[in-house]
Amino acid sequence: MVRVRRHAAYKAIKHGRTFAKVDRAFPSSQVCSVCGVRGDPKPLHVRQWTCGECGTVHNHDHTAARDVLFEARRVVAAGRAETTNASWSAGKTRMESPGTAR
Repeated sequence: MVRVRRHAAYKAIKHGRTFAKVDRAFPSSQVCSVCGVRGDPKPLHVRQWTCGECGTVHNHDHTAARDVLFEARRVVAAGRAETTNASWSAGKTRMESPGTAR
């Protein structure tokens, strides 16, 4: 998993994007992406669920992807996104900035 995260961070830097890491415990498939109400934990075999507050029917995977995107944007807005200067790998690996040749 660390390898995937490191590669994603590298690609983000290479293409001038921001890399945001969402907390592993974030309840991405439990939060209604319409009204924001957090429901109860659901077993993995439950692929669709209905929000008890607004009645929206959610697909487990689509809701999780959408909620992770919203959480990542919140992390970036709060100024907690990883940067090359603040990440654990700063100084351990050299990443070239976009436009520089090897």
